[in-house]
Amino acid sequence: MNAKDLKEKLFYKKENGCLILSDEELKKADAFCEGYKQFLDNGKTERECVTEAVRQAEEKGYVPFVPGTKYAPGAKVYLNNRGKSLILCRVGSEPLEKGAVIFASHIDSPRLDIKQVPLYEEMEQAFLKTHYYGGIKKYQWSVIPLALHGTIIRKDLSRVTVAIGEDDSDPVFCVTDLLPHLAQEQMKRPAAEIIKGEELNILIGSRPFRTDEASDRVKLNIASIIFEKYGITEADFLSAELEIVPAFKARDVGFDRSMIGAYGQDDRVCSYPAFKALIDHDEIPARTQLVLLADKEEIGSNGATGMKGAFFKYFVDDLGAPYGIAGHRILSASCCLSADVGAAIDPSFPETHDSRNAAYINYGPVIMKFTGSRGKGGSNDASAEFVGAVRKTLDDAGVIWQTSELGRVDLGGGGTVAAFIAELDVDTIDIGVPVLSMHAPFEITAKTDVYEMYKAFLAFIK
Repeated sequence: MNAKDLKEKLFYKKENGCLILSDEELKKADAFCEGYKQFLDNGKTERECVTEAVRQAEEKGYVPFVPGTKYAPGAKVYLNNRGKSLILCRVGSEPLEKGAVIFASHIDSPRLDIKQVPLYEEMEQAFLKTHYYGGIKKYQWSVIPLALHGTIIRKDLSRVTVAIGEDDSDPVFCVTDLLPHLAQEQMKRPAAEIIKGEELNILIGSRPFRTDEASDRVKLNIASIIFEKYGITEADFLSAELEIVPAFKARDVGFDRSMIGAYGQDDRVCSYPAFKALIDHDEIPARTQLVLLADKEEIGSNGATGMKGAFFKYFVDDLGAPYGIAGHRILSASCCLSADVGAAIDPSFPETHDSRNAAYINYGPVIMKFTGSRGKGGSNDASAEFVGAVRKTLDDAGVIWQTSELGRVDLGGGGTVAAFIAELDVDTIDIGVPVLSMHAPFEITAKTDVYEMYKAFLAFIK
């Protein structure tokens, strides 16, 4: 055997999906991503993602889960956890003792949250105070158009839902910044403090209340407008969850339209293919299928709607109880794809990665055997046996995929929900779409990677 043939047989080689997929498959990828872009536009917050996922699932016959019910194979149910996280379940033909196939992703994204006492006036301009959520470069959130989304609970417990800044006729909001001519002192700050946390103030108005003399007349005018439109007072901010997100919509990127630029792709770029693969698959699966869309991953997965909470474990307990099967027996026989994004290597900053173990856009979803940081701290490190099973499933289905780490050793690192699911005695591995400019207000993904992620989930369902 000559050297060329021997290298072909023995060496591992990544391949660009755009050179492998047929023209027909590339068209399918583009078409699939049109629905994904619409999902991004409709789901700027975790609450909106749950609402949209439930809407699409109900169209495919999914109904609310009822504890104590014996569900027949093929049953389609969902559990909506406080409107902020979601479990979708398709009951399989095999007994629950055989376990479930779990796809777990998160639907929260970095953003600016409105403080509980946010409204103030300074130098005849009105602002909202914010507290940033998740890991962001704070300077990226200044001087871009911003929208206000969220839920307000009035004193009488009635609910007001707001989404301002998305329609062309809506106003938008902004964090202001200094002009270069006056920024000499600001530019001496470390990059992390170019814009400080307490400077992430949202400009919301400048016209004063005109009918009589009073202090805080601009604030009063804004409060009057808000009360007239939504029937809320300043005190109602105390019981509100309001999020500031970029106002722009998902767009194609590049002359070839090969990429998608949008806010919130971490981790909705994994969430959408996961639940779509489940609800699109018509045949009854062998093993029960579960899709988790979790909240709070960006701040540690804490709370009742995060993966450290008990809602998923309780659901599995309730699913098995009518059959006399303990939930932990189901979990111990289960496997999980923890679907979270990978950091794509950026040609402008190649030194941040080991290029041999980096993710490239258009090379398919990324399998990450481990995440964590430094010495794999905080990681779920999947077993070789499970990695082998995943590898075989993807290869047998013709899915284009790659492996990577999250940056260079001792430089990068990060966490996902994988560790919390693995702690339930579930074989778990991370898989995700590679992203450029991760955690920025405008993140970039490749359409081929999004589509191959969908095909990967379908392979495990089938």
